[in-house]
Amino acid sequence: MPRAPLRSPRLALVHGVVAAFGLLAPTLAFAQVPAPSAGPSPQMAAAQAGFEALPEAERKAIQNDLIWAGQFNGAVSGSYGPLTFRAINAFKGTRGPADGLLPPAERAALAKAAQAARDAAGFKVLADDKTGVQIGIPQKLLPKRDLTPSGGSRWQSADEKVTLDTSATPPGGDDLAAIYEKAITVSPNSPRKITYKLLRPDFFVVTGETPTGRFYRRLATGPQGLRGFSIGYDKALAPTVDKLVIAIAASFEPFPTGAVPAQPSAVAGVAANPASGLSSLLPPTTRSNERYGVALALNERVALSVAAAVDNCRTLRVGARNAKLRQKDDASGLVLLDLDGAGAAKPPGLRSEAAGASEALVLVAYGNEAGKRAAVALPGQSAQAGGKPALSAPLQPGQAGAPAFDRQGRLVGIVTDNPSDKILIAGVAPQRSYAFADGAAIQAMLGKAGVSLPPAAAGQELSTGAVVERVSGAVQPIVCSL
Repeated sequence: MPRAPLRSPRLALVHGVVAAFGLLAPTLAFAQVPAPSAGPSPQMAAAQAGFEALPEAERKAIQNDLIWAGQFNGAVSGSYGPLTFRAINAFKGTRGPADGLLPPAERAALAKAAQAARDAAGFKVLADDKTGVQIGIPQKLLPKRDLTPSGGSRWQSADEKVTLDTSATPPGGDDLAAIYEKAITVSPNSPRKITYKLLRPDFFVVTGETPTGRFYRRLATGPQGLRGFSIGYDKALAPTVDKLVIAIAASFEPFPTGAVPAQPSAVAGVAANPASGLSSLLPPTTRSNERYGVALALNERVALSVAAAVDNCRTLRVGARNAKLRQKDDASGLVLLDLDGAGAAKPPGLRSEAAGASEALVLVAYGNEAGKRAAVALPGQSAQAGGKPALSAPLQPGQAGAPAFDRQGRLVGIVTDNPSDKILIAGVAPQRSYAFADGAAIQAMLGKAGVSLPPAAAGQELSTGAVVERVSGAVQPIVCSL
């Protein structure tokens, strides 16, 4: 992608072209989510410190092995969080304390169990000569090899009830956001149902189902154009295929920069002596914790956020600048922050009317991308909870304060809840309802502080990408040191 979101306050949507995908893939069951917490427990923070002391390749190998052991449903990023903490404890079972640590013997046992599962599926990461992608293929499940009508590669089961397609198109046509809009459009008379959708600057994910099947589609953009894969299967095969979809998504490299990675050994990431070269994940004596959130710049010196993102912070940063609490409104959960130094900001206009019932909204937030905070666009829908404004969206920890915009790019409200950890499926989270400060609450809070946002009248409806391009310069990440 031409512009990295973390190097610029703007969330750039990159242009390119794509061939048609065969829509294919899963919508998996989600576990019940615990109540939001203020931050990681000391026990998890200690385990995280030890984990992050390992080489990146080993951190990712552990998460990959946890997927194959059936315990981890997240993205293989090498970053440690509640999903990895719980997955390690679930794998250990009663064999040790639930401390999120993997001593050498347990690490070796995990690698052995994962390799047995890979061998059973015949899973191998391949370089696809038709599209240039690298992708893991469960060859025992998908022994048939063919071409797609658009020239990509196709793998199928013997009975053709499972199909995996790859695709690639050089630069020069529709951009990623435009294709995403087409992918999520469903006719009222169509049996196809979209169950999850996520748009980021450099890729999108869409999952859904038909009366008899499930599908997962991922498309990425880069200087070489657009590349992606899709997988779909009969619903009756979900108990077997669901885990494989997660593993395939974790293996996918749309624009590989080197040779195909070596296939895991019987004890992946562990030398002949499991203790050699492998940390026991012992915690350091001290560790500083951080919590994350989202702020909306109102002008060059003031930002709007929520108490859930800034409460109990020792120090606070908004983007690259230090910040401090200026005013807190307990009724709405909103806060105003003073920003050090000078910075440019073009705030969005504030919508005066309330969101309609189940109105589609666009959220701009920050998510965890390979251990870094990266800008992300998320779909949302207005709702009511206990007679109060609410929002349904696939939020993750660190996205408290995410602003929501209508399809004209007008500010509709801000998420005031602190999202709890989610069970991720191939790196994406399920929809959930969150408390929401609407335009009236924002206007009342700003009026008390003598700050204002310009009103915005209704205008032409925009695509998701155009909404994001219009508003993202004002959306900033928050880093709270606890």
